Amino acid sequence: MVRTERCKEARVAAEAEWFVYVVRCVDRTLYTGVTTDADKRVAEHNRGCGARYTRARRPVELVYLEPAADRGAALRRESEIKRMPSAAKRQLIARPRLAAR
Repeated sequence: MVRTERCKEARVAAEAEWFVYVVRCVDRTLYTGVTTDADKRVAEHNRGCGARYTRARRPVELVYLEPAADRGAALRRESEIKRMPSAAKRQLIARPRLAAR
């Protein structure tokens, strides 16, 4: 890929709207990630093209979606959610932030 194309792709990603999401796997475990397109990302997980963790735990279902100001904010919130105890994560997904699609 030519450098100018990479720069353009990076600029588009930086301008995109970012989200933190939580999916429930078929084994009832939760997986947290960040994305600019939740529907596309969930579909990738369900095709086996997502995270290694979800590949053996398909299908996944989107249970929580939270907007973030930018990629950095999304990554920080993702880290915060991943450090939460299981009970706190269950409470988080019990109260709707954005309607899970």
